[in-house]
Amino acid sequence: MKTALCKKLGIEFPLFAFSHCRDVVAEVTNAGGFGVLGAVGHTPESLKIELDWIDSRVKGRPYGIDLLIPNKMEDKQGDLTEAELQSRIPDGHRKFVNSLLERHGIDTSDVWSGEYDNRPADSMREAGAAKLLDVAFQHLIKLFVNALGVPPKSIMERARSKGFLVGALTGAKEHAIKHAEAGVDILVAAGTEAGGHCGEVSTMVLVPEVLQAVEPYENIDVLAAGGIATGRQMAACMAMGAAGVWCGSVWLTTVEAETTPTVKQKMLKATSRNTVRSRSRTGKPTRQLQSAWSDAWGAKDAPEPLAMPLQGLLSRPPMAKVDKLAERGHDGAKSLAAYFVGQAVGLMNTEQSARSVVADFMKDYAEAVERLSATLHE
Repeated sequence: MKTALCKKLGIEFPLFAFSHCRDVVAEVTNAGGFGVLGAVGHTPESLKIELDWIDSRVKGRPYGIDLLIPNKMEDKQGDLTEAELQSRIPDGHRKFVNSLLERHGIDTSDVWSGEYDNRPADSMREAGAAKLLDVAFQHLIKLFVNALGVPPKSIMERARSKGFLVGALTGAKEHAIKHAEAGVDILVAAGTEAGGHCGEVSTMVLVPEVLQAVEPYENIDVLAAGGIATGRQMAACMAMGAAGVWCGSVWLTTVEAETTPTVKQKMLKATSRNTVRSRSRTGKPTRQLQSAWSDAWGAKDAPEPLAMPLQGLLSRPPMAKVDKLAERGHDGAKSLAAYFVGQAVGLMNTEQSARSVVADFMKDYAEAVERLSATLHE
């Protein structure tokens, strides 16, 4: 495709693939798209391993990195130790989680021992994110994206000094304007259909609203996101003026995906109505597979989810144990097991390779454009 954004990034097809799986990032990049590695769960050491591996596979092709640096978060500056953060989680919340697990036949004696989940909280703060970017600067990355909030000024300046483009996700017109005023290069307009953190406005409404809002600002490309799993949807978004699409959910049922087999099978069987927008995993609204976990947190007697990052500190250890038990065939764990995914899950009905997903996008897009062109008089 001959678009300004393709030329700017040196890619063939403006399909951006967000994934925590390095294999997906490499496969999509090699197929002509643009892979973006979700790096929030990494330390600088583990990120270097992943990026070295991707560099060895993509042979000079560009890709990106995505971090999560919220503008609003408990202990945003990182003044508290891990133990101090843990002390801010009320006992009642842990008791609620223990009761939920026990009702599903899961022993809770080791859930809080530290055995399950060791994701560093530091990566969600500006100082920790800067350390990850120090690693990224040594690789073939051309784009840094902040997934939650306006990218910190110091991070943007450092990224620009290294020749990176800077992007940000937005779920509302007013947030898009703040991003534009801060000087981002790429805006990902993510509708409420999207998996993970999402707002309340649908993609069909949000994309043209954001495009209109950023018209006064120069050189901002807008990518459409949220519920997109096919080339025809991509064509529709680009017909509205988007420069490309950003997809995350569609890669979760690929052969290469990091998704556990239990959750992958749930996704393959799910319809678009089997997701829910809930604060139960991170403290901010995220779209995820509906499960016994999300049901319990939505009940009238459930405690209010905690602020970020406390809810994540509370939910990750039990859900890590749930995933392990589910893979051993534990029925109670299977009912609790879930992952972040958008409403496009209803279109994700077969397991296939990431490369074949890109090929399907290209074919479907071309056919959609031909259909649209056929509506015009010669």
